[in-house]
Amino acid sequence: MSFRQQHLQALDSLTPASFKDAALALFRHQAAHCSPYREYLAQLGRHPQEVRQLTDIPFLPIEFFKTHEVRTLPLEWEPQELYLSSGTTLQQRSRHFVREPQLYRHNAARIFEQYYGPLTDWIFLALLPSYLEQGHSSLVAMVEHFAAASGQQQPAFFLRNHAALLQALSEAKQVPGRRIMLIGVSYALLDLVAEYADDAALQNLTVLETGGMKGRRREMIREELHGELQQAFGPAGIHSEYGMTELLSQAYSLGDGRFHAPTQLRILLRDPSDPFSLSEIRPDGAINVIDLANIDSCAFIETKDLARMHPDGSFEVLGRMDNSDIRGCNQMA
Repeated sequence: MSFRQQHLQALDSLTPASFKDAALALFRHQAAHCSPYREYLAQLGRHPQEVRQLTDIPFLPIEFFKTHEVRTLPLEWEPQELYLSSGTTLQQRSRHFVREPQLYRHNAARIFEQYYGPLTDWIFLALLPSYLEQGHSSLVAMVEHFAAASGQQQPAFFLRNHAALLQALSEAKQVPGRRIMLIGVSYALLDLVAEYADDAALQNLTVLETGGMKGRRREMIREELHGELQQAFGPAGIHSEYGMTELLSQAYSLGDGRFHAPTQLRILLRDPSDPFSLSEIRPDGAINVIDLANIDSCAFIETKDLARMHPDGSFEVLGRMDNSDIRGCNQMA
């Protein structure tokens, strides 16, 4: 059995106690077989055999996904899907080459069901206009899969047709035993409530915002955004997703502003002014993320997001580091 097969099998039974060993094994594998990562480690003068703790791992700056093909190649394989980050025409978009699309979909569904229950309990409706227009969106692929797996009759996506979305919401509420989740990029949700703030169809939903104004509106802190949305959607907390093109896993906030990561996703914080000052107990700093689902790219990524950790392991996203692109999901300044 190949290392890849062994690793993917281990993910199904991964526990917090077994995370370290699985992460270090994957690090050694990718240090040998992921060319951009191997070259980065060589430039740093870091030898994989010297890495014994998670905090010893050098994390690949996320910009490498814009400039290199970040692929782990024990054997040659052709990408079956390509995911691109959102961005303007002047920005270079990150690329995630996906060897096995079903792995991404299965992993995303498993994480969602961990926090929200079976997909078949839900009807998924989405306002993701910029993602649909730019194409190659991992978020669109995830929502598309959720909607198909739920067996719902309603279409999932509404580009800018708010009237059709309200009609679908009204119809969905007539389906017995189903909850409704409205998934939207921040600016699109704000556009919706600006037009239909008092419409009864917006009540009794679970609203999942994925962040991002994409240059369409001014950036807002989370409290301001969620407060404005709650005026239309009701007093229940606004849920959020923390994900990005470069990751195959997601974390979720269930309405309180704190993100909870699944077992295969680990957040470590570093000193924003020192990329190699990493700690498992640091209370705030810049995010380094380990995503053990990233078996075919790189699992160890240095992001430009700032966060605060809480004792229970949940985290708040505070914004972006100065001069970094506004990109990805839930990157609110």
